[in-house]
Amino acid sequence: MSGITTHVLDTSRGRPGAGIAVSLWRGDALLRETRTDADGRARMADTIEPGTYRIVFNIGTYFDECFYPEAAVTFEVRDAAQHYHVPLLVSPFGYSTYRGS
Repeated sequence: MSGITTHVLDTSRGRPGAGIAVSLWRGDALLRETRTDADGRARMADTIEPGTYRIVFNIGTYFDECFYPEAAVTFEVRDAAQHYHVPLLVSPFGYSTYRGS
C-alpha cells in the first residue's frame, strides 16, 4: 500500500486529536484538505509521486489556548511505491513528529 496518512495524538489529554483540520501540499499546490477522524487519523493521498510534501495541521483551533496556531511537517518522498505515515504528537505548547509505519 502506498500513499500518505497521518495520525494526531493529543498528549495533553491522552487521546486522539479528533476533528483537526489538515492539508497536504506539494510545493505550492494544495492536494487535499480534510479533518482527522474520531481516532485522530486521516488518509491524505492514495497515490503519490517522488517529491517534497508538507502536511499542515491547524492545531490553533483544536486547543482553547495554544502557542502554535499550526504545525507544518515537510518531508521527502523518494520511493512512491512506499507508504508514508506521518504522526503528530501535540499539546498546547509543543509538538513532535516522526516517520511511522
